[in-house]
Amino acid sequence: MAPRHALDVLTAFRMDVTKFRYENWDEVIHYCRYSAMPVGRFMLDVHGESTSTWAASDALCAGLQINNHLQDCGKDYRNLNRVYLPRDALAAHGATVEALGEGRAPAPLLQCLHSLAERTEALLNEGKSLSAEVKDFRLGLEISVIQAFADKIVRLLKGRDPLSETVHLGPVELLVHSVGGVASEMTRRIVGRRPVSKPAAGA
Repeated sequence: MAPRHALDVLTAFRMDVTKFRYENWDEVIHYCRYSAMPVGRFMLDVHGESTSTWAASDALCAGLQINNHLQDCGKDYRNLNRVYLPRDALAAHGATVEALGEGRAPAPLLQCLHSLAERTEALLNEGKSLSAEVKDFRLGLEISVIQAFADKIVRLLKGRDPLSETVHLGPVELLVHSVGGVASEMTRRIVGRRPVSKPAAGA
């Protein structure tokens, strides 16, 4: 296989050690373009899927990445001085970067986090067609389970404080959503396939 996706991820690694703040949502998505989207594209290529699946995959992978940023926003700031929350979003809610170092998110920061979770949910919704678009049955099941996990996590992020509350899935929740994801995809494949998404940029 061509090294395209691996080279993209290396670009993200370089960004990780040189860029510690993001000005706006577009900059965060640009980071995801190199850190998360190539991983999904690589998996699709390995399974021989069409590049027409990349658009939905990009949305899902970016949503997963931003979920992770929101979950670990306090730890990333305290341990790495790295903040993925866009500066303009923080400013719009009157929140400060320094608040990420507190044990509990102040109201302005919490509002900012919840608004970013809503944007992430919209991104995840753009990726919901992916499991239907791939031809490989096992890959479709795996994607459906991953989507179920992501949907649950973003719902937690919309209502909880990641600085002081649990926003990760426990073993029982992982099992429940795994079963639900598998059942949903098997049912969908019996009923029929959904339309293929639009081609992704750079496909």
